[in-house]
Amino acid sequence: MKNPFSRKFIQGFLWDTSGVALVEFAIMLPMMLLLFAVIIEGGRLMWSYQSVNAGVRDAARYLARVAPGDICTAGGSVASYKPNVETIVRNTISGNSFLPSQISVNSVTPSLNCVAGVYRVSPAPIVTVTATMTIQFPFAGIFTLNGQNLGTVNTAISDQNKVYGS
Repeated sequence: MKNPFSRKFIQGFLWDTSGVALVEFAIMLPMMLLLFAVIIEGGRLMWSYQSVNAGVRDAARYLARVAPGDICTAGGSVASYKPNVETIVRNTISGNSFLPSQISVNSVTPSLNCVAGVYRVSPAPIVTVTATMTIQFPFAGIFTLNGQNLGTVNTAISDQNKVYGS
């Protein structure tokens, strides 16, 4: 058996490059996992935001069509349309099987604004649909490799349309 402290053994050990690729891979693996998680979570965040945005847009268009054209002069409200508007936004989210269950719509609120001005119909009725959503990240545990604690994202999305009337 060779002496482990001999000069020839130590020089051979220092110049031996077998296994270097494995060590380099082990050093890079946490950073590669973190990069992969950032890419997946960023794409998922944009996908879910766009889905809720499409639902809010559809709900605002629906509300602009079903609300009466004279809603401002008649002193009406759009509060009675809230269940329908909320269903439109929630169906847009739940109808997309790609989105995990960690995405939730907290509230959907329709509102009416009567804008006075020199318009064909004055005051002009403008409906707004606002949805608040919460996104929880399923890969949040991977971000602890970087020392970060990834919580939830809360955001509000709104869209406006002029009331065309029914």
